[in-house]
Amino acid sequence: MTDTPGWASPGSAPSDGQETGTSGPADAAGRPDPDPAPAADPSGEQPQGPGVKWSKEQPAAGQWSAPTGAPAPGQAPPPPAGHGGQGPGGYGPAGYGSPGYGPGGYGAPGYGPGGHGGWGGPPPAAKPGVIPLRPLGVGEILDGTVSTMRTHWRTVLGITLTVAVFSQIIVILLQRLAIDSATSSQALSDPNATAGEVGRAMGDTMLGSGADLIVSLVSTVIATALLTTVTSRAVLGKPVTTAEAWRDARPQVFKLFGLVLLLLVICLGIIAVGALPGILVATTGSPVGGIALAFLGGMVACVPSVWLAVRYSLASPALMLEKQGIRKSMSRSAKLIRGSWWRVFGIQFLAGLIAGLVSMVIAVPFLALAVAFGGDGMSGLLDGTPNIGWTYLIITGIGAVISSTVTFPITAGVAVLLYVDQRIRREALDLDLARAAGVQGHGADAPASGS
Repeated sequence: MTDTPGWASPGSAPSDGQETGTSGPADAAGRPDPDPAPAADPSGEQPQGPGVKWSKEQPAAGQWSAPTGAPAPGQAPPPPAGHGGQGPGGYGPAGYGSPGYGPGGYGAPGYGPGGHGGWGGPPPAAKPGVIPLRPLGVGEILDGTVSTMRTHWRTVLGITLTVAVFSQIIVILLQRLAIDSATSSQALSDPNATAGEVGRAMGDTMLGSGADLIVSLVSTVIATALLTTVTSRAVLGKPVTTAEAWRDARPQVFKLFGLVLLLLVICLGIIAVGALPGILVATTGSPVGGIALAFLGGMVACVPSVWLAVRYSLASPALMLEKQGIRKSMSRSAKLIRGSWWRVFGIQFLAGLIAGLVSMVIAVPFLALAVAFGGDGMSGLLDGTPNIGWTYLIITGIGAVISSTVTFPITAGVAVLLYVDQRIRREALDLDLARAAGVQGHGADAPASGS
């Protein structure tokens, strides 16, 4: 794959024109008639010249033979043209409708020489890596993501496990040492707490959520950058190590972080603007109505926010694979998704749903274990004041590491393969990918039809 988006679409072959420079009647093979019929006699009678003459005795129906000479005495006449026998015109090689599926036969699996069309269906698309080089379906995108995880599992596991472990260590240390989560939970659940205690608890909670969000954002950006390189190599069927993926992705990591942060600010900012009137109403003396209005405004604002998120969802792979800047990558994403918004939204929604279900299936058992061994048991969880100690944080952190190790490749892989699919549909990227993968007879290296 090249660094620029200027993939050339395949040009159409010129139409085959007719031969010029000949005049007069021509036979079926395109040659001029060397012995044309003489002009009619003025008296109205046809002359008996050396023109086309019909014999009074015609052969039986179906016994026409090729104009290669009469058969020898005692020799059976050749079979009817295109209806039996071997050789030109028969059911054998180069025949019309060979029941043996010989080269060139009608229905033969290939393009045999001299056949009558030789159509056996379109040739299969080249598949040097995890996907065929043609427009992809939903199942092929998901299958390509899973195939990437299975084929390059050492590299994928090394990337996701490393990123997930480091991010969870930071989160655990922040929650246990820098943020007093237990005190905040107790203050928020205590009906007799003072306004100052509630305010401090809300501040600590927002601080903890913000810290978790930043750590999650950084880890997601790094994992996405590295997995984008791995998936792009998997499309070409080429292996890649973690060191090679980092060396290729490192120049674009800070740009990718800026892109993700910008998109996050835009989407959250739109939702905040929608909820702002309700917040103002709630602070002026009508809390119930204000909360309801804020919720309604936030839900309405989610519509343009989701639309923009999908519109720019391919900016990340465009930035990494085309080595573009933030604005250029956003423009590329908008161009690729134009006219395919619902399709891209459906595929990404399905991928997110799968990743969410997998994450929940993994996290719930670890949460139950953390509550059981955390000191207070299920009663603390039901009361809303679980004992968030080291045991609780470590067990839930292990579940989060396993969950991230599985879900990171799903979300990143689907985004990259969607980007590749859209470029194949719009820019004939499959030709360039085939040449980059060294596929023979595909794209510019393929022989012209009829040659």
